[in-house]
Amino acid sequence: MKSFRICIGVLLLSLGLVWVDANAAQSQDQPNVLIILTDDQGYHDVSYYGTGDLQTPNIDQLAEEGMRFDNFYANSSVCAPTRAALLSGQYQDFVGVPGVIRTHPENNWGYLDPDAVMLPSVMQEHGYHTALVGKWHVGLESPNIPNDRGFDHFHGWLGDMMDDYWEHRRHGINYMRLNWQTIDPEGHATDLFTDWSVEYLNERANEEEPFLLYLAYNAPHFPVQPPKEWLEKVKEREPEIHDTRANLVAFIEHMDAGIGEVIQALKDNGQYENTFIIFTSDNGGHRPSMANNGPLRGAKQSMYEGGLKVPTVVTWPAKINPGTSTQRVALTMDIFPTLFEAAGIPYDGPLNGKSFLPTLLGEEQPPREEPLYFSRREGGIRYGGLTIQAVQLGDWKLLQNSPFSPQELYNLANDPTEEHNRIHDNPEKYKELNNIMQEFLQKGGQVPWQRPDE
Repeated sequence: MKSFRICIGVLLLSLGLVWVDANAAQSQDQPNVLIILTDDQGYHDVSYYGTGDLQTPNIDQLAEEGMRFDNFYANSSVCAPTRAALLSGQYQDFVGVPGVIRTHPENNWGYLDPDAVMLPSVMQEHGYHTALVGKWHVGLESPNIPNDRGFDHFHGWLGDMMDDYWEHRRHGINYMRLNWQTIDPEGHATDLFTDWSVEYLNERANEEEPFLLYLAYNAPHFPVQPPKEWLEKVKEREPEIHDTRANLVAFIEHMDAGIGEVIQALKDNGQYENTFIIFTSDNGGHRPSMANNGPLRGAKQSMYEGGLKVPTVVTWPAKINPGTSTQRVALTMDIFPTLFEAAGIPYDGPLNGKSFLPTLLGEEQPPREEPLYFSRREGGIRYGGLTIQAVQLGDWKLLQNSPFSPQELYNLANDPTEEHNRIHDNPEKYKELNNIMQEFLQKGGQVPWQRPDE
């Protein structure tokens, strides 16, 4: 096809006619995109925050070469809703994924709206080759598997967590795929996803069209299973470390080494300078695994800051000043419009996210004025199939961390660790945020979140 276009171009030039290869022109202006999404990585489980028992040199290097976000929030405190928000640019409830999508219908709390506009589909339409390596977790069957929703290439895991990182099964089911084909590779899942990403980048090295690579590691989601040599290295370096924490540290450091291999492939291929890279996590760290969420209250599954704030870095060597940081509040769903603006892609579809590209480019950007909404639906005795949620407006945050407990109100400017519930002495602010919360819940309730009967 490439040689055909060249021949046509030569012929037209010989006739004195102007000819432009639109795809080639587009690829010269558009950056490649690499999204690295980790699973349950705590807010301070990166060593660029000075975490003493952990070393993440490759994530740190991204921070040194780009911009660090200190107030970046996941859209939800669990996996699937955040992923739906990332891929749609909308609140997860608005695309049918208020909770975790699971194998068994009685424990399933989401169904991705088949009509929702997806990030890879739009980028595909504008000249990008699109790939997902790793964890999908927003659908287990058509029409909601990666190749149905805009990915040219899928090499990874359809489901939620793995019961074992070497055996790659969930409830005895093999969810590992190469596009539509079920595969059964050998090796640790983190290494597989790293190797498959490097393989993809090498394949794209000499192609004209830009690429979107969405690399979604299952790590460090439990079960925490680092390779033996990585655990031994941590225990030798940190002799006083708790065994549970040692396993998690080794797990993250092993993943960090994989991220380093992927970044090195970009550099070796000459792709790095014009690749927009974002590293982030899908929710806060898992407390039983001894994740480090810094000084924040709460952890994965909760609506407190520790369940929602995540480590985030954006690197684009051609555009972003190195070694910078921002206090700007941003959410996972903001990645969607930011990428479109960076790539010059017009979009007028449904959107809740807001581009933070001006901040990345060092330009003044007004603070957010609109309210922010976080939510999760879950079953079992603890949740009863109901929702937990939070609304943030400016410095104020209203949350309900259990369907069966009272609401709480905090001023994050004065109380970032959410220690002082102000709900009784700020009745007007409570009423204002409660009304906003109800509006979000009503709008989310308009979207079906169970697969329709066939």
